[in-house]
Amino acid sequence: MATEASPRRRRSSPDKSGRSSSTSLMENLLGLLRIRVKRGVNLAVRDVRSSDPYVVIKMNRQTVYDHDTFSKDDKMGDAEFEIKSYIDALRMDLSGLPSGTIVSRIQPSRQNCLSEESCITWTEGKMIQDLCLRLRNVECGEVEIQLQWIDLPGSKGL
Repeated sequence: MATEASPRRRRSSPDKSGRSSSTSLMENLLGLLRIRVKRGVNLAVRDVRSSDPYVVIKMNRQTVYDHDTFSKDDKMGDAEFEIKSYIDALRMDLSGLPSGTIVSRIQPSRQNCLSEESCITWTEGKMIQDLCLRLRNVECGEVEIQLQWIDLPGSKGL
């Protein structure tokens, strides 16, 4: 499952002279941040023998739920992750680096939900970050995700 987030398009609005000025989507778009949910590991059981989890991604928060057909969905934990280091890496000029070069490493700490070191890697001309997030507010579970920036032709870029 991949989720892509991007800013919304502005609507037309009249300027001081009363004319309508239209701003296109591409003029305001920086690009797309693809968030790929790779897998859940050791997730809490919320149904009789297993769970049917899904992920809700919000700005600054990632939450895992168990889908129930006949009752309210059960929360299966939550995790937060920062993208500042990833954005900083994107702003570097790395076009000459060989594929597979580790650009940055982020260590697990009390200030993040990382369960292991996260590496930002220059891979085949793309900046990739793999994260393994320890779920909070639940007895067990981790979610593995991958970040990838997508430049769009005609967008501002970073």
